[in-house]
Amino acid sequence: MDRVDVDGLSIAYRRAGKGPLLLLLHGALSDSRDWRRQMDSFGADFTVVAWDAPGCGGSDDLPPTYGLDDFVDTLARFIGVLHRGRPHVLGLSLGGILAIALHGRHPDVARSLVLASAYAGWAGSLTPAEVQRRVQGVLRDLERNVDEVAREFVATLPPPDAPAPLVQEQLAMVHDARPATTRTMVAMIAPLDLRPVLPTIDVPVLLLHGDADVRAPTSVAEALHDQIRGSVLVTLAGVGHCGHVQAPDRWNRAVLDFLRGPDRWHR
Repeated sequence: MDRVDVDGLSIAYRRAGKGPLLLLLHGALSDSRDWRRQMDSFGADFTVVAWDAPGCGGSDDLPPTYGLDDFVDTLARFIGVLHRGRPHVLGLSLGGILAIALHGRHPDVARSLVLASAYAGWAGSLTPAEVQRRVQGVLRDLERNVDEVAREFVATLPPPDAPAPLVQEQLAMVHDARPATTRTMVAMIAPLDLRPVLPTIDVPVLLLHGDADVRAPTSVAEALHDQIRGSVLVTLAGVGHCGHVQAPDRWNRAVLDFLRGPDRWHR
């Protein structure tokens, strides 16, 4: 892995390919290992960079007072340190939230956005009762045996016939997730409502969701689509929250079809 210093934080990342920059932002309980099935596929056309968010993977722990603005500023400065120009930014779930927040705070950074299984923050996309249920569930899981939590979580990700190494890697990422980071991220995204940002997005946007996603259901995707002018919504049949793991061939193809000519999608 490569590593750069951003405002005193050591940020680890993986890199592959050659071409325009494509930045991959992973979801919660995860890190850059989650993108193995995308690095080679996307690397034929792009310089693909998958970061370990602060507090995840090989990156430094989150500072105690770290908030959303700090997170987004670190991301913007990380992009600047790469010296590769304006990137395409692909965010999955929590990563999608960060991508939207990045545009809201630094609107000139991203060339295009791919928002996969994304939310406008939990409060911006879910009912108050559902937000409360999720927060309580995460806090409860933090007190449980980590192996049990990892097995339950990963059971919803790969297909039933997934090879054992893939399953083990997913288990390892959940097992390695740092409780302090999880608490901070939940506290950050639970009250977050990014709906005011959505109408201001003026770059090409792909919304990529699965119609079997119970975490960011189609109603969430459709609301984002309605509020982001000119966005393209692609829904994958039979795919859940983590289509990049469950159906990587279809998922990757949808992303590449968009990224190979994002301007032609934008109206």
